[in-house]
Amino acid sequence: MTDPAESLNDPVEPLACAELVELVTAFLEGDLDQAAERRVVDHISHCDGCDLYVDQVRQTTEVLAGLAGDAPLSAQDRERLLAAFRESSR
Repeated sequence: MTDPAESLNDPVEPLACAELVELVTAFLEGDLDQAAERRVVDHISHCDGCDLYVDQVRQTTEVLAGLAGDAPLSAQDRERLLAAFRESSR
C-alpha cells in the first residue's frame, strides 16, 4: 500500500493555462479528483495570471450567487459585482 504522504510529495504533471480554464469550475466546486486538484493547486501557485483568474471566477460566482433569478441587476448588486472585479485585479 502506498503511503499517502509520499504521494503528496510526488512530482505533479504540469498543467497548461488553457487546461486550468477548463477545470476552474470543477475545482471551485470541489469536484476534481485528488490528482487533478493537485495539478490545479500547483499551477496557480506558480502562475500569477491563473491565480488571479481563479480568484476572479470565485468572487464573481459568490456575487452572482447572491443575485435574484430573473430580476434586473440593482444598482447595489451592480456595484458589488464591479467592486469584486476591481478588488481581484489588485
